[in-house]
Amino acid sequence: MTTIYMPLRDEGTEVWRPVEADPTPNGHYKVRGEVPDDEVWAFPPGSIVRCEWRQFGGDDGALVAIALKGA
Repeated sequence: MTTIYMPLRDEGTEVWRPVEADPTPNGHYKVRGEVPDDEVWAFPPGSIVRCEWRQFGGDDGALVAIALKGA
C-alpha cells in the first residue's frame, strides 16, 4: 500500500486528503478506503488513477492523484 493525496472538491480552495492506494503493475494506483460523509473526492474508491509527484510548501513532496487511468 502507498499513501497518495486526493484532491477534494467543493472546498473553496485546494485541499488534499491522504488516502491509501495499491500500486498497479503499470504505474497507476487503485484508490482504497471510504469517502467521509463531509467530503467529495475527485476520484472515488476503486478508481485507477494516474499520479504525479508534487511539492507542498517546504516538504519533500508527495504523490497526487491527477486523472483517471487512460484520461
